[in-house]
Amino acid sequence: MTDIPPTVVRSSRTVAADPATIFELIADPARQPSWDGNDNLAEAADGQRVRAVGDVFSMLLTQGAVRENRIVEFVEGRLVAWLPSEPGKPPPGHLWPWELEPVGDGTTRVTCTYDWTELDPDDAFRQKRARATTTDQLRASLDLLAAVAEKE
Repeated sequence: MTDIPPTVVRSSRTVAADPATIFELIADPARQPSWDGNDNLAEAADGQRVRAVGDVFSMLLTQGAVRENRIVEFVEGRLVAWLPSEPGKPPPGHLWPWELEPVGDGTTRVTCTYDWTELDPDDAFRQKRARATTTDQLRASLDLLAAVAEKE
């Protein structure tokens, strides 16, 4: 097993739904607040469903800030990853990949990763928040994602 760097947090779980159903919940930002297990995402406008590397979607956070999320990896139904940033600013170095792997019988292994390896070490605020992000927090979102997907 490969060691995970301390700047990478990862959680996985099997969901009783097909990859296409789950992927729609992840790739459509307007659906993301329904399965956010950390009460961080407030809303996103309809019509921002991502389809390719280079797409950007905006999200209103619960504390009132807006984030632009640039898609940096994309394989329809299997992988989507984005870099959040403040509007008009370069991404500070957070990477959020979501990977889906069919495991048979209509189930899918979903893995969420939070990689903050590229964060500026002098950005004390973001470093503190990044260190506070745990596998339990990722798992909370995975559990809600599963609940929503399994009802669809």
